[in-house]
Amino acid sequence: MTELILALDVAGREEALRVTGQCAPHIDAIKVGYPLILSTGLPFARELASFGLPLIADFKVADIPNTTRLIAGQVFSHGFAGIICHGFTGSDAVSACIETAHEAGGECYVVAEMSHPGAEEFYHGGTAERIAALAVCLDADGIIAPATRPERIVVLRQIVGRKKIYSPGIGAQGGDAGRLAGLVDGIIVGRQIYEAPDPAAAAAQFAPYRR
Repeated sequence: MTELILALDVAGREEALRVTGQCAPHIDAIKVGYPLILSTGLPFARELASFGLPLIADFKVADIPNTTRLIAGQVFSHGFAGIICHGFTGSDAVSACIETAHEAGGECYVVAEMSHPGAEEFYHGGTAERIAALAVCLDADGIIAPATRPERIVVLRQIVGRKKIYSPGIGAQGGDAGRLAGLVDGIIVGRQIYEAPDPAAAAAQFAPYRR
């Protein structure tokens, strides 16, 4: 099955609840990033959790091991089911995030390659492949890989095997859900859904790819 994950990058409580309420029947999880948490506070996650969907903290944690543990600990104490961290920080920092997630019964996903054009400046040349291999070695639950470059997902899939691949960049960034279904375990969609006049209808359009 390819899950549909809503990137809820709105910057206000009422807007977040409105969009989530409309989209909840059509999505499988909610990815929450800094824009929403900085405007509402981390405890707001408890309100979002009332919709019965797993919450993934997209904080792209990139810090020393001790700080990483503290951040991850706060995330899981507020009801999140998963967290995303960067892989370029190295094995000790990534391991700290994975271990803290697993101790809390949650999951950790490692960014192997980002979806924006500038990511090609540093993630290519073998870097993304090394990060993906690190994620497997440290027993992360999966990686983040770009929907905007499906050919890269094919390469990274060979490295991570059955580990999950969640893929952002659908819609506003130009990624095509049709090309990703079957290649990844989850497509991450934000602006195409939450900026739509009817977010529920926009989310429902992805139903054919949730298989």
